[in-house]
Amino acid sequence: MFKWNKKKIRKLNLATHRDLGYFFSSLILVYCISGIALNHVDDWNPDFILNKKTIKLERTFTAEEINDNQVIAFGKLVGEGNHKVFDFPTPDQVKIYYKDASLHVYLAKKEAVYEQVSKRPVFYQSNVLHRNSLKGWKWASDIFAFLLIVINITGLFILKGKHGITGRGKWLIAAGTLPPIAAIIIQSLL
Repeated sequence: MFKWNKKKIRKLNLATHRDLGYFFSSLILVYCISGIALNHVDDWNPDFILNKKTIKLERTFTAEEINDNQVIAFGKLVGEGNHKVFDFPTPDQVKIYYKDASLHVYLAKKEAVYEQVSKRPVFYQSNVLHRNSLKGWKWASDIFAFLLIVINITGLFILKGKHGITGRGKWLIAAGTLPPIAAIIIQSLL
């Protein structure tokens, strides 16, 4: 019969913490980088890069002059081929839609604004995982969250003595609860 003693429990704790830490290290980095990006969504778009370019037109146009041939000619000015569709959001503007871009032609201003959208490399894919936008990822994310709890708990018992959980560890754990408690209190007062 297998007997558990403190030494075996400690060895199992260390191995669990180490192995789960190694296994999830890449995913932890992905979630951390994505989390920072998503925290600043008001400052920048963490998913897409929007490139804008203003184009000067040779003359003004009227809405009656806009047809498929003219839309194709506008597209050539910005290097676009086939358009999906075009419409008139205002009487003096035509908007032309392309695969990952659009062209706003201001008919009376002799000006057009070309907007091209592309996925922000690494961040887009990371954010898809972080937001659980990938079908079925919710369950993988739940398992990951549970195992992060295991990594956290096993980490609490790695050190012994004055540097461990019974020493200064308990004070650091207590101090670590202060920022979320303060945030909750401040939020409830607002």
